[in-house]
Amino acid sequence: MIMKKEDLRIVYMGTPEFAVEPLRCLVEGGYNVVGVITMPDKPAGRGHKVQFSPVKQYALEHDLPLLQPEKLKDETFVGALRAWNADLQIVVAFRMLPEVVWNMPRLGTFNLHASLLPQYRGAAPINWAVINGDTETGITTFFLKHEIDTGEVIQQVRVPIADTDNVGIVHDKLMMLGGRLVTETVDAILADAVRPVPQEEMVVVGELRPAPKIFKDTCRIDWSRPVKRIYDFIRGLSPYPAAWTELVQPDGTVVVLKIFETEKIYQEHQLQSGTVLTDNKNYLHIAVPEGFIKVLALQLPGKKRLKTDELLRGFRLADGVKVQ
Repeated sequence: MIMKKEDLRIVYMGTPEFAVEPLRCLVEGGYNVVGVITMPDKPAGRGHKVQFSPVKQYALEHDLPLLQPEKLKDETFVGALRAWNADLQIVVAFRMLPEVVWNMPRLGTFNLHASLLPQYRGAAPINWAVINGDTETGITTFFLKHEIDTGEVIQQVRVPIADTDNVGIVHDKLMMLGGRLVTETVDAILADAVRPVPQEEMVVVGELRPAPKIFKDTCRIDWSRPVKRIYDFIRGLSPYPAAWTELVQPDGTVVVLKIFETEKIYQEHQLQSGTVLTDNKNYLHIAVPEGFIKVLALQLPGKKRLKTDELLRGFRLADGVKVQ
């Protein structure tokens, strides 16, 4: 007998905005979400005001039972989770689960991952796909097992990446498609139509690329790289966490700049990489191998993001300024 979606007891786990859309699709689609698990609250911003995760905010607004465990092996948490008696667990942008958690429901636990697995296993798959200049990415649902992001694949959806897309645009595309794929995956499980495929049997073009967590040092621009690599690096970190560089004035003053939007200029020159060309009115070009990076949007410390011409109205660059 095939179970109805109203009778299937689902526990949902997730934290950031990316995880809200699939939860919304489940709730509005009439699926039986019996509980939600998200990260503990933490202080954020200058005032260290406690902020709820986007998933917690949604759960509270829709009166969904909520757990926020510090440790996923904690006996009190495991007991509370078991009391929900889930048939199926769904994980979207959460954290690595211990076996006592992912192996609990009778139908298993599946994860939505923002890449075409087995490519880009790790914490930042969308960023790295754009940074590496890929023209395609996608989303994958797969059953959890011991090693992170290695379980058997249930379904995948492929998505093109345009040369002008930044990580924010790709994130939003995948987020919206992810909501639909999660409900389609649940429907397939309900219909007993899932034939999961081991990742080691999937055809991969080229080498497997990882997607490790991104830190501040990861985001520093290397101006010795070619035009296209720097262009992709900047859009792969825009709007968040943002690529950055140090602007060095001739008097030795150093200012940290975040750069959000650029254009590629292919042009031969004899300038040293990192040399800045500007009319202090409309344009800011940075010399790199094979040409220049034209900076279109940037941000000074403590200021808001501005277009280049807006910034140059109040921030004059001296002759001989460089980035490093």
